[in-house]
Amino acid sequence: MSPETSQHLQSLREHLEQTLKQSLELPETCPEQLALAMQYSLLAGGKRLRPVLVLLACEACGGSWKQAIPAACAIEMIHTYSLIHDDLPAMDDDDLRRGQPTSHIKFGEATAILAGDGLLTRAFEVLAGGLDDKAVAAACCVDLANAAGPEGMVGGQQADLEAETAGVRDIDHLEAIHRRKTGRLLCASLTMGGRIAGASPEVLERLRIYGESVGLAFQIADDLLDEVGDEQKMGKGVRKDASHGKLTYPALLGLEASRQRAVELIDRAVGALEVLGDQAKYLREIASYVIHRDH
Repeated sequence: MSPETSQHLQSLREHLEQTLKQSLELPETCPEQLALAMQYSLLAGGKRLRPVLVLLACEACGGSWKQAIPAACAIEMIHTYSLIHDDLPAMDDDDLRRGQPTSHIKFGEATAILAGDGLLTRAFEVLAGGLDDKAVAAACCVDLANAAGPEGMVGGQQADLEAETAGVRDIDHLEAIHRRKTGRLLCASLTMGGRIAGASPEVLERLRIYGESVGLAFQIADDLLDEVGDEQKMGKGVRKDASHGKLTYPALLGLEASRQRAVELIDRAVGALEVLGDQAKYLREIASYVIHRDH
């Protein structure tokens, strides 16, 4: 990643951290333990890929990234809620996330569930209340709800759970799961940023293709890192997919073919951005980063 891109992304992340913290300054009517649990997981750091994509998509379509901050905060809340619930004993049963104990280890299962619920609902409050154009706010709410709900991330998670026992038929079946589980939320990052900047339907479709392709490549990278990654760098347990009976890209295709599939997807993502020219330079670099990251 170029120094210019790294500096720009660092600036965006710093602003995001500040606004995420402000977004969870809850009134005294919120129970203290619930507020602490929500803040604990949301402010624990991480790559902030999804909210950064919201801001970069808005920029690429001619808007100011500052316009898209409410959408960026909202999608990070949705992502964090999903991680809290994924880590629960009934799901992936993880005790480490972003280098620290998972929410249910720190606060207990019941409070962790409620913290996830709180972030889910707070996300839509921040999104709907933070955008000046209420028609755009409504369209973004639809994008985010559709991506996070039973047709998207939640449905993908259920399909992933079922595949642990029923098995995965082939690569098309595996990618259908991950288009929902991972890809749809990334697509929403791009389309929300584009909508806020006033992008045309054609450009929104190109952003959707980019998001879907990057989402699948991101999942392949995650699967590869679970096989060969370093737990200390990643801040979470590794080699857990096999123990849960999950059929991953490396298990289905092998390591080298999985890497090649990720490269093909990134090529597709970058090709979709041609219509945006040089305005999409940061999005292009982000796509390359996804398959070369080590955590």
